[in-house]
Amino acid sequence: MKLSTIIAVAWVLTGASVSFAEDWPCWRGPRGDGTSSDIVPLTWDATTGQNIVWKVPVPFGGHSSPIVWGDKIFVTGADEAKARRVLMAFDRATGRELWNVDVEDAPLEKKHKLNSWASGTPATDGKLVYVTFLDQKQMLVAAYDMNGKEVWKVKPGEFSSVHGYCSCPVLFENTVIVNGDHDGDAYIVALNRETGSTIWKTPRENKTRSYCTPIIRDIGGRTQMILSGSKCVASYDPRTGRRHWILDGPTEQFVASPVENKGLIFITGGFPDKHIIAIDPSGSNAISESSHVKWHHLNKGVSYVPSPVAANDYFFCVADGGVAGCYDAISGDIKWQERLGRHHSGSLVAASGRVYFLDDDGITHVVKAGPQFEVLATNKLGEEAYSSPAISNGQILIRGEKHLFCIGEK
Repeated sequence: MKLSTIIAVAWVLTGASVSFAEDWPCWRGPRGDGTSSDIVPLTWDATTGQNIVWKVPVPFGGHSSPIVWGDKIFVTGADEAKARRVLMAFDRATGRELWNVDVEDAPLEKKHKLNSWASGTPATDGKLVYVTFLDQKQMLVAAYDMNGKEVWKVKPGEFSSVHGYCSCPVLFENTVIVNGDHDGDAYIVALNRETGSTIWKTPRENKTRSYCTPIIRDIGGRTQMILSGSKCVASYDPRTGRRHWILDGPTEQFVASPVENKGLIFITGGFPDKHIIAIDPSGSNAISESSHVKWHHLNKGVSYVPSPVAANDYFFCVADGGVAGCYDAISGDIKWQERLGRHHSGSLVAASGRVYFLDDDGITHVVKAGPQFEVLATNKLGEEAYSSPAISNGQILIRGEKHLFCIGEK
């Protein structure tokens, strides 16, 4: 028998649970869409300690999500008293803070009441950790080694928004890609991972603030980097910045990241109108709703801030006001819509055949990833939470307003 087969049989005979451990290296995880192949806990309660492996204070506040690589967790924060933006590292096994470094000292920018001064989730390739903040009117992107030593720091462009700043770095091949949609000469920029030098910079002609993190997929023989925002949905070649296609509208501003399922791209969000649209990404140049939008829902149950997730044959999202929904990915038929929680800011994650909905009160509703509405568990964190969960090594990491929690079977 092969060694792998022997190990598998041993697991079955001992009744042990198997988790397919993945790192969570960036915003929304290894695929950038909130999905995990890990087997993770169904229930926990931080008020009683049930399935809480550890809980540690986070010394600097913010709404960015934790990322995980190997034995380290990285989180960004802001020291409001001293107007410092900070990168922090924690030990994966115990939660002990390993180090924190001062990324930038700059006056605090004006922001929306639901935003923070550290909302951009970092990214790592296991060699460097990449972070981005706002330095007054300039976007700042920096890279640090795994021990917190600065490798490079650049300011690739201006950024202006009355709602504040949030941009999550996306890693692709030898580049760090950052979205600079803002109320001015907006752009998307790709930087060299090792030096921070600009490889390409593509203008975004509508010049309107948005906070969407793009996803990158190989679809239809093309590598496509797709994002919503700035009064459009568009696809670009991440190697060159050249645009593949653009769909005007359907509204002005976006926050939630897109996801892909069954060869379709799903967009949710928008201001002043809220939309869910499923796009066939096979087009070129200017596409239209009649030519490439497969289905479209307006307003009810549509999320603006929380990013959606696709699981099995379905698409799931939750409106900021708490109404969650399940849609058939191909047809767009609404399978269910139900209220979950008072208000949601965190994005959805999917694992173990379930979808995890974390609300602002720190309560996670775990719902079966299927066409019938079934709440499997309701779990308490014991404090407010505005970031999105991370999943790694069979555990869930959640950043609350005061603490970082590691959730797993003890």
